[in-house]
Amino acid sequence: MKKIPPGVGPKHPQVVVLVGATGDLSQRKLLPGLFHLSSAGFIPGCRIIGVSLDDLDADGFRAFAREALDQFSTRKVHDGDWAAFAQTLDYVPQAAGAGALKAAVEQAQQTLGGESRLLHYLSVPPAAALSTVRLLGAADLVARSQIIMEKPFGTDLASAVSLNAKLHEVFSEDQIFRIDHFLGKEPAQNILAFRFANGLFEPIWNRNFIDHVQIDVPETLGLGKRAGFYESTGAFRDMVVTHLFQILAFMAMESPTSLEPGPISEEKNKVFRSLLPIDPKDVVRGQYTGYRSEEGVDPESDVETFVALKCSIDNWRWAGVPFFLRTGKRLEEGQRIISIAFREPPKSMFPVGSGIGAQGPDHLTFDLADASKMSLSFYGKRPGPGMRLDKLSLQFAMHDTSLIGDVLEAYERLILDAMRGDHTLFTTAEGIERLWEVSIPLLEAPPPVRLYPPGSWGPKSIHQLVAPNAWRLPFERAWRDPNPLGS
Repeated sequence: MKKIPPGVGPKHPQVVVLVGATGDLSQRKLLPGLFHLSSAGFIPGCRIIGVSLDDLDADGFRAFAREALDQFSTRKVHDGDWAAFAQTLDYVPQAAGAGALKAAVEQAQQTLGGESRLLHYLSVPPAAALSTVRLLGAADLVARSQIIMEKPFGTDLASAVSLNAKLHEVFSEDQIFRIDHFLGKEPAQNILAFRFANGLFEPIWNRNFIDHVQIDVPETLGLGKRAGFYESTGAFRDMVVTHLFQILAFMAMESPTSLEPGPISEEKNKVFRSLLPIDPKDVVRGQYTGYRSEEGVDPESDVETFVALKCSIDNWRWAGVPFFLRTGKRLEEGQRIISIAFREPPKSMFPVGSGIGAQGPDHLTFDLADASKMSLSFYGKRPGPGMRLDKLSLQFAMHDTSLIGDVLEAYERLILDAMRGDHTLFTTAEGIERLWEVSIPLLEAPPPVRLYPPGSWGPKSIHQLVAPNAWRLPFERAWRDPNPLGS
C-alpha cells in the first residue's frame, strides 16, 4: 500500500461519533470513507461509535458496516483490513441516552491510549440536529472535539441565525464544520491551483476578458424517499445556497494571502458580501411533471424541483459579468460543470463564411466529477486552401495521469480536513447568513413554477434567461475519451 505523506492526516488518534449511523448517507459514503481512511493509514488510530434510532448492538452494527462496504465501497475490501476495522466499531442506541454514549466514548479513548480527539458527524435530518447537539452537550463530549453538520443550514435568514445561535450555545464556531461535499471534490480545489498558480490565466480572470460564467449541476435522479423532505426545501434551498453558491465563491474569490483556512474563508465571504440580492425576474423555477403525484407531496405543491438563475457580483473584478446557475431533478443528463465564456475579439478580419463566431465564444470548462477534467476551446484553421475555422480544444483528464488512484472521494477528504481542524472547504456562519440575506427577495416573491417533462433540460424559459448566450449543456462536442482503445 502506498505510504501516506506525513502531515496529511490528523496528529492525534480519533474517536468518531457517527450519529445517523444506519442511514443512507452513512451506508453509501461515510462508513466506506472511514474504512478507507483507517485502512490506508491516514488516521493514526480510530474508534467509531455508531448512534441511531435502531436498536442494535456492536455486532449488529459491524454486520451493517460490512454490508455497506460490500455494496458501496469503490475499492477492494481485503479481509485483513476489514478484520482490523471491525474491531474499531461500537454502537450505542440513541434511546440509551447521554450516559451510555459518554461511557462508550471513554472506553474508546482508553482503548486508543494517550491523547485523542473527538469528531462528531451529524448525519441526521435538519429537525434532529439541535436535539443531537444537546445530547452531545449532556454527555460532556464537547471539549477537544469537532462537529460536522449536514445541509441545509436553515431555510431562510431567520432560521439560519437561530440555528447558528443555538449551535454556539454548545460548540464554538471554530469547532463547527458545515459540510458541502461539492467542495470536497478534487476539481473544486483544482480551480484554486489553476487560477493562482498559472500566470497564463490569473491576468485574464476578470470582467475585461470573461463574458459570463455558468455553473450547471443537472441531475437525472428523482427524489426517491426524500419527497417529504423536499417539500420543505426545494431545489434552491437544497442545492443553490449550500452547493452552487459555494462553487461560485471559489470561482470568483480574490487571491488569499495564503492557502490557509482563515484567509480563504475571508475571501469567500467577500464574494458573498458582494453578491447583489437575487431579483425574482432573473429566476426560473420548474417542477417535473408527475412530482405532485409522488408519495408525501402536496397535490397542489408549488415546490420547485428545478431552478435556474442569474446573479451578479458587484465588485471591481466581476461588475457586469452575469453568473448563470442551474440545477434540477429528473433532467436529461447528470453533470457538474463550471463553464467560463471569454469575450470575443472586437473586430473580425476573417472573411464571411470562414466560420468565425459560428460556434460561440471560447470556453474554459471544469468537470466537477471526482476525477478532474478540464477543456479549453478555441478557433483554429482547418487544413487546406482558404480560411475556414473550426472549434478545437485542449483537454486534460486525471485518467491521463498515473495519479488517479490518489484521488480521495469528497466525503473522505472533508472528514480528514475536519479531523485536522482545517476549515478551508467548509462554510462559515457569516457566509451562510449572508447567502440567505441575498435570497430574501426570491424567497418572499418566488416566480411561479413551470412544468417540464422528465428527461428534458427544464422549462423552455431558461433560454430567455441566458439570452443572447446559450447554455453549454448539452455539449455539442462530447469530452474526448482519454483511453480510446480501452488501455
